[in-house]
Amino acid sequence: MVSFASWSVLTVDYLFILYLALGGVTLAALLHLVNAKWRFDVRFLSVSFFSLYPLAFALLLILLWNGKTTFPWANSSEHMPFWNNLTFLAIREILGMILVGILGGMFIKYQATSDTNPDSKSMFRNVALLIPYLYVLYGTMVAWDFEVTLLPNWQSSIYAMYFFVSNFNMFMSITVVVIYFLNKSGALTKPIGDYIYNYFAQIMLAFTILWIYTFFAQYLIIWYGNLPEETERIVHMQYGDYGGLFWTFFIMKFVFPFVMLVFPFNRHCIWSILAVASSIIVGTWIERYTWISGTYSSPHMPMTSLFDIGVTAIVFGLAFMMVRMAMKKYNLIKA
Repeated sequence: MVSFASWSVLTVDYLFILYLALGGVTLAALLHLVNAKWRFDVRFLSVSFFSLYPLAFALLLILLWNGKTTFPWANSSEHMPFWNNLTFLAIREILGMILVGILGGMFIKYQATSDTNPDSKSMFRNVALLIPYLYVLYGTMVAWDFEVTLLPNWQSSIYAMYFFVSNFNMFMSITVVVIYFLNKSGALTKPIGDYIYNYFAQIMLAFTILWIYTFFAQYLIIWYGNLPEETERIVHMQYGDYGGLFWTFFIMKFVFPFVMLVFPFNRHCIWSILAVASSIIVGTWIERYTWISGTYSSPHMPMTSLFDIGVTAIVFGLAFMMVRMAMKKYNLIKA
């Protein structure tokens, strides 16, 4: 039987794939709502990531099927709140995913025809207005189900915001890296101008600052309250088996990105932006793993077993092929 620490790798991979899909639609919706002119450069490339949604759904079913390993509290004999039972969790997660999938599909459908069809343009804006709300509400449920309530007595009123701010910055970072390699290889049917990197760098800096704000807002409240049921989880992650991982993702997600992007010249240097984006991507994966697996004591380090490496290689290998097919479908890359 796979240990919780190793199985957590699959949970992290699921959250990564899910938020790549969600981020693609959310970015396109936000750029449309603020009437950003550069949305025309990236909107179809962005929604290409929504092609990962079926993969995320399949991973969700696997995690729910092995629910007692995914959610260790299911093995406890203690009385749990009514929302902490596997049946209710599975129902709300599956229904939530179906609802988000329908709305995301509608957004992509209307975006494709919004420039030529007045009726589609009106519907497109209405659906775009709903996307940010759904991103926050659905993201809150996912954050609580897959991370917060892993330790049933632990809670945080700001954790959901901390969670989806972190994941959206990860999506922005991956998009920057993808655009760079597509441009560099000459694969794009219509190359994207270098000015786009500065726009992404500004958003990455903003979300880095917002992430550290939510990080310390949560930390300060827990530290000031000094309640054992809240502080023990944080202390265990900081100074327990995963203490090294905890400080690693803190440096990779805040210290390095902030020190680099706070200077304007780095926000105009592609290599600096790529270095920051890579740091945020890896840091986010470590962050998710630390919060999930680090909830319970374990000496196991990620990517030190065949299961960890194999399942991650399969998941991201499939993700690469699915996004590539979507980009061909939208005629973004050459055959």
